Amino acid sequence: MRSTAVTGTGRPVSFNGRDFRRALGQYTTGVAVVTARAAGGRRVGMTVNSFTSVSLDPPMVLWCPGKDAPSLPDFAGAPYFAINVLAAGQHPLSRRFATPAEDKFGGVPTADGIGGVPLLPGAVARFECRTARCIDAGDHVIMLGEVVRYDAPGGAPLVYHSGRYHVVSGHPEL
Repeated sequence: MRSTAVTGTGRPVSFNGRDFRRALGQYTTGVAVVTARAAGGRRVGMTVNSFTSVSLDPPMVLWCPGKDAPSLPDFAGAPYFAINVLAAGQHPLSRRFATPAEDKFGGVPTADGIGGVPLLPGAVARFECRTARCIDAGDHVIMLGEVVRYDAPGGAPLVYHSGRYHVVSGHPEL
């Protein structure tokens, strides 16, 4: 896959999409599962690493599902969603919610958050959000959420780097 970018001089430059993705993978991210209640009460969830804070006042976060995600219409239509930041030992949950399945929640205990949004136990942080806005962004959608409630018991997070799961360790010089 070839894409075109524009340099600072305004000249177009071609680059390989696969190589671009590999380069982006050099940025280590946390791993989260976003959950919501779809119309009719069905629970939906997907693994993401595109989660970030946006604002402290008002408290806002964002995440970016791909436009080809089967559950995108469910998330876009949901009044609330939750970001469940996974702990180091929760890589099986990450894989479960990253894989298409009829019922990703089968056998997974949950608690009900605001608007009935499923909350996953054991997460190092959870953010319950009111869907504020969906913004078209290339082959993804930016989902902005206003944080209504959160909890952060802490612990070692699950991280993703260069196409693999990792755990965080303290820097030896600090």
